[in-house]
Amino acid sequence: MTVIVVDENLPRSLGLALQQLGYTVKDVRDEGLRGRPDEEVFRFAQQEKAILVTGDVGFADTLQFPLGTHHGIVVARLPNELSAPRRVREIADALAELKDESLEGALVVISPGKIRVRRKQAHRPENSGP
Repeated sequence: MTVIVVDENLPRSLGLALQQLGYTVKDVRDEGLRGRPDEEVFRFAQQEKAILVTGDVGFADTLQFPLGTHHGIVVARLPNELSAPRRVREIADALAELKDESLEGALVVISPGKIRVRRKQAHRPENSGP
């Protein structure tokens, strides 16, 4: 079963919505990580072999969190003006759509009505022929 760590900058109700989709959910607020640095939250998600779901765009920095080196990061880039229920619905709908895909090592960016998935590119030798 896929484990998801929900960051503190997302509505608590997201955890329940994701559980209803069949995910195991851990909320950083329940794990003593409220207000902790991004690196600690990231490390916790990796220890749990979990996908990190966050509203913190800093986690989209592929220099700090390189593609292919983690269990998956989902960044919700949703306007603050959206209500909490709408934000939960956008994220839950996107994760429901991706449920059959492995997000291992991927960066997923969710924006209203749009899902972008970035994965590490397989390295190909330059002279691989035609």
